[in-house]
Amino acid sequence: MGKTCLLGVDVGTYSSKGVLVDLDGNVLASHVVPHQIEIPKPGFVEHDPEKVWWNDFVVIVRNLMKATDVQPKNIIGIGTSGIGPCVLPVDKDGKPLRKAILYGVDTRAGDEIDYLEEVLGEKKILSLAGSKLTSQAAGPKVLWIRRNEPEVYSKARWFLTSQSYIIYKLTGKPAIDIYSAAGYAPLFDVFNRKWVDEMEMIVSTKMLPEAFWSHEIVGRVTSTAASETGLSEGTPVVAGTTDAAAEAISAGVSQIGDMMLMLGSSVFFIVRTPKIIMSENFWSSNFMQENTFAALGGMSTGGSLITWFRDQFGQIELEMEKNGKGNAFEELSKLASNSPKGARGIIVLPYFAGERTPINDPEAKGIFFGLTLQHTRGDLIRAILESIAYGIRHNFEVMTQEGIQPRRVILAGGGLKNPLLTQLIADICTSKLNIPNQQIGASYGDAFLAAIGVGVFKNIEAINNWIEIQGAIEPDLSFSDIYEIKYRLFRELYSQTKALMHDVHNLQVRLSDQQLS
Repeated sequence: MGKTCLLGVDVGTYSSKGVLVDLDGNVLASHVVPHQIEIPKPGFVEHDPEKVWWNDFVVIVRNLMKATDVQPKNIIGIGTSGIGPCVLPVDKDGKPLRKAILYGVDTRAGDEIDYLEEVLGEKKILSLAGSKLTSQAAGPKVLWIRRNEPEVYSKARWFLTSQSYIIYKLTGKPAIDIYSAAGYAPLFDVFNRKWVDEMEMIVSTKMLPEAFWSHEIVGRVTSTAASETGLSEGTPVVAGTTDAAAEAISAGVSQIGDMMLMLGSSVFFIVRTPKIIMSENFWSSNFMQENTFAALGGMSTGGSLITWFRDQFGQIELEMEKNGKGNAFEELSKLASNSPKGARGIIVLPYFAGERTPINDPEAKGIFFGLTLQHTRGDLIRAILESIAYGIRHNFEVMTQEGIQPRRVILAGGGLKNPLLTQLIADICTSKLNIPNQQIGASYGDAFLAAIGVGVFKNIEAINNWIEIQGAIEPDLSFSDIYEIKYRLFRELYSQTKALMHDVHNLQVRLSDQQLS
């Protein structure tokens, strides 16, 4: 008889990952499938739900079982997570009607946000969502479909996010977790944990999936899904959550005051709070189980900036990697390490996909400022890494001003593999950064949520049976005077160029429309 285990699968922005975990938290196997986003025009960011979300899930599950002696019947629970909140309209048979609109990096619904703020008023929105509407909110994107693609909207039976779609494919049941539902602002009342009936101008509540706690079993694998995936028919599936929330669980965020700082393709923050905190700069939500709450924030870029630089300016390193002579990211990091602290005065604004918290400006643009003929590629990449740290510090400062007080900061995500980046964050934010012993990521958190669902554990605090802090990065304050100057310039540069950024955005949209016509 094979070992009893749990399955966790996470769909990310640029890759999906799955794990098989035994009941003691040991990882039996993991598998990663890379994929790409689609950007049909400025501000539009999408995934193909069949080719990316569902196909990745199937490939991962089959590879995990192939890599182990685990039999399908020995998988006692399934947890999933995904980027979010996303917007995917499906018909009565669950067939996607268009590409999925992604989370806050997709900024198409600016006019819809303005309309809803005018019709509902900011006070009403705050009373439902606990925060202002931003590009992160899914409600305005549903309205965008209704306004701009009426033929799609008229055929829609359900609006789903990423893990909701996978759950639907697995079980035939539309479901979403309460944490993720909060991302559908202003359609979800975070204080009463229910869909809001009086939002018919956007969508009927009959077109929104039932909301559950993340660990609750919402259905079981159907015969059709079993045939496609190789899983056993009848295997329990829990509601799951977004990738960031699952990552927070995997990092050991279990107590009030714990903050997860996730360094992925974008940067995300989750802080456990004693109650829902009303905020105009951050997002508020229930957390994974009853009587748990969180404040959330996110930068639109992070690791995606490093990937962009590699693809545009790292041809030498990419060729080396192709020929088996190292890793392109590691080679670029070496260049950055050879650049002096402060990157010879270059300041970068990392707003290459607009920005979410705390400035909430979907039309913000990226800037390299202060370039001279003296500067090198190493200076540029170091300045990019610094900019990520300055953006994180900006979030930390505004959180503190709003009474959101992290007790400890726990690192998570792929950025943990970049020691220069993590040290810069510690130095520039003057913060101790804790490192968990398990760094698998969101899929590990998914498996843990499944463990609660099938009765292995009682609550999310039990993650401490699987996770512990193994080390920390301490801030080096020896260069803090220069970082203070650069941080002040970082903040001032945005203030002085904001109007110009918006003019450039309008120009880019106009040029894109001309090219498409």
